Amino acid sequence: MNEVSQKEKLRQHFARRVTTQARVVLDTWQKICTSDTDSSAFRADFDNAIDKLARYAERFEMSSHASAGLRLAETLKQWPVGSALPSALMEPFTSAIEDLSQVTQRRTDRGYEEPPRVYRRTPVYIALSNGDMAARLIKQLEFFGFRACAFDNAENLIEACALHKPETILVDIGFGHGGQSGIETVERLQERHETPIPIIFISDEDGTIETRLRASRCGGEEYFYPAVDPGQLIEKIETYTHGNTVEPYRVLVLDDSRAQAKFMETVLTKAGMKAHIITDPMQIIHALEQFSPEIIILDMYMPGCTGMEIARVIRQQDRFHSVPIIYLSAEDDVSKQLHAMSLGGDDFLTKPIDPKHLVATIHNRGRRARSLLALMIRDSLTGLYNHTHTLNLLEQEIAKAEQKGHPLCFAMMDIDYFKKVNDTYGHPIGDRVLRSLSMFLKQRLRKTDHIGRYGGEEFAVILPGTHEDDAVAVLNEIRERFSELLQPAGDHEFQVTFSCGIARWNGQQGENAQSLCERADRALYQAKSEGRNTVVPAAN
Repeated sequence: MNEVSQKEKLRQHFARRVTTQARVVLDTWQKICTSDTDSSAFRADFDNAIDKLARYAERFEMSSHASAGLRLAETLKQWPVGSALPSALMEPFTSAIEDLSQVTQRRTDRGYEEPPRVYRRTPVYIALSNGDMAARLIKQLEFFGFRACAFDNAENLIEACALHKPETILVDIGFGHGGQSGIETVERLQERHETPIPIIFISDEDGTIETRLRASRCGGEEYFYPAVDPGQLIEKIETYTHGNTVEPYRVLVLDDSRAQAKFMETVLTKAGMKAHIITDPMQIIHALEQFSPEIIILDMYMPGCTGMEIARVIRQQDRFHSVPIIYLSAEDDVSKQLHAMSLGGDDFLTKPIDPKHLVATIHNRGRRARSLLALMIRDSLTGLYNHTHTLNLLEQEIAKAEQKGHPLCFAMMDIDYFKKVNDTYGHPIGDRVLRSLSMFLKQRLRKTDHIGRYGGEEFAVILPGTHEDDAVAVLNEIRERFSELLQPAGDHEFQVTFSCGIARWNGQQGENAQSLCERADRALYQAKSEGRNTVVPAAN
């Protein structure tokens, strides 16, 4: 690589870094505008994101981003720490955010013909003996926003992993020289990393328990024998990548001792959780409504009431019926602990609290609670929100839009000729098409957008803070890119399109989720009648 191309590669790398940080700023601002809780909770994150943006942009000589970052930093100085965002700052913040949004737009937003590649920050490495399959996989992965690289020998793969640790590696058991040389390569490269890289192994010839055990011992998360088609592999690669950060647990702490509550808050914050502490048990209802915790920690004995009584009050509210409750007390009588848990508690920690024990308990309880919640509100096939929860989220977003005067759009989409796909290629392939579209939407929409499977081959998307023109542009881009994606079916490949109808919330009193759905559905019907594979906004 000559000096000019090296400089250009560095310039592109730095530009992506600044753009990524700009989107962190935009996402944090979105959280501030749409949060149900006090906006001051996001001030520190906003400050940190803006500071990084300004420093990166100045260092890499991206003047437009630097200018927007400095304007945001100056405005932020007027926002008192610990206070909600003053209304007087809304206009200057919004102006600077709009400028930042403009310079951070993707190329298609600016009129370029070439569609964007929204790459993840770290790569996926492909080490397959079959070069044609590797090339095919890389092309498919790019559609889903992954940056994938293929390797044809073990030394290049090990060297690349040393320079840039990948999110996951897809490797052939016989990669390199046949036999189990692929496993040998993985064993060598894993020795160079403190934390193992997730590995997906495939094999057409060896499915023995001995080989599977060896593969598992060197970090093999999956073992496919015989090898599967690219569609299934991409779904697994998505599982073992970390582009979507896990939201921190929201923990509500009720302890009448301010010192103990502050100690708990410090421990939880250092562990990356969001802690909200109260010392007055009479404030519990207000705290539940404002903070909406995922885990609740209660002191057992407080003036005026006990933790058990508070737990019973919490359990009387359906929305908190399954939220884990952990008791804190110096009580070491096991029978009393069991009695307390029979009245609504899930776990018991004895004072003095060991910080490691506390964090481990919350992680275990939180992970299980989220898994149970996902079973209740998510579609089992696609992992998207189910019909009922999608409508609940739409009602919530309408209430926010009405309260804050922000725009809102709701889209319904339907896969074209889906019955023909099922009849021609079978229902398993049809299911894979549904999962393919769900993954495509998750990769290309914002974290603040809500995506649901409305039913059958119908999907729904809630776009908070989005004007109709922007919603049409975004979904049109997704529609065009998805129509180019090749869907594998054995030795054959085919393409699928979808039709979409969009309804914007018109700000009228009394317009609920049902009426917005009906308008979007009529627009979808119009898109179907106009020939399919199109996006149609609803008439107002």
